[in-house]
Amino acid sequence: MIDFLHTFSPDPIFFSAGPVHIYWYGFLVVLGIVVGTFICLRLAKYYGLEEDTILDLQFFLILAGLVGARIYDVFLEWPYYFGRPLDIFKIWQGGLAIHGAIIAGLLTSFLFARKHHLDFWLLAAVIAPGLAAAQAIGRWGNYFNQELFGQPTGRPWGIPIDLAKRPFDLVTTEYFHPAFLYESAGNLVIFLLLAAAHYLIIKKNRCGGLVFPGVATAYLIMYSALRYALEFIRIDSTPVVLGLRFPQLASLFTIAAAAAFLAFRFYWIRRS
Repeated sequence: MIDFLHTFSPDPIFFSAGPVHIYWYGFLVVLGIVVGTFICLRLAKYYGLEEDTILDLQFFLILAGLVGARIYDVFLEWPYYFGRPLDIFKIWQGGLAIHGAIIAGLLTSFLFARKHHLDFWLLAAVIAPGLAAAQAIGRWGNYFNQELFGQPTGRPWGIPIDLAKRPFDLVTTEYFHPAFLYESAGNLVIFLLLAAAHYLIIKKNRCGGLVFPGVATAYLIMYSALRYALEFIRIDSTPVVLGLRFPQLASLFTIAAAAAFLAFRFYWIRRS
């Protein structure tokens, strides 16, 4: 695969039939959603959640996630979209920010749980592994769009970027870090760790206390740490605040909020 990535120049179009084009980005996002939903359904079965409930929730999560991810990306890239307002609707060209999807997904799950009298943390814990798997698959869409690549590199796994896609100050550089691959691999590791956590929960039949909140917040902490680290090599444009890229600030805030919540939850349980 390393040799393939090092020499292959991807085509963003997966399939064409006359004027109809299916893009790799959209195809991989949909594939990630399908795989993530399958994982959620398998886990839900072990916890006694009805399949129709999970499918209903997934429908709302997909809609909310896409809208939230797009709004967040538009916010980060507002100077570009201000001059090209119609591009806001061209999601097949890329531009889905995962932090926006997570925020929208959490809010949607919370409202869904309240409406259907379900345990929000159980739902969040069931969704988390599927979300990590979906991210691992969907990130490959950035490869075919030649976006979100990293700094120049001479490593054997560096990927070639077309001249038109390179930053102006790097037009003479051909190979760049495959940031999408690093994030995809990291999300795969997160999925495996969360899946292992669920295996232990089911095997030992322990569902109380911090178990489900711990699984859900573990995803938030692990992904945020991954994203924070990868932002050091990414060179796509984003606001910089206090010397940090905006996604790094969002990641640090998420880690701090998740850790504070777990500490408060642990204190409350011990006190009770």
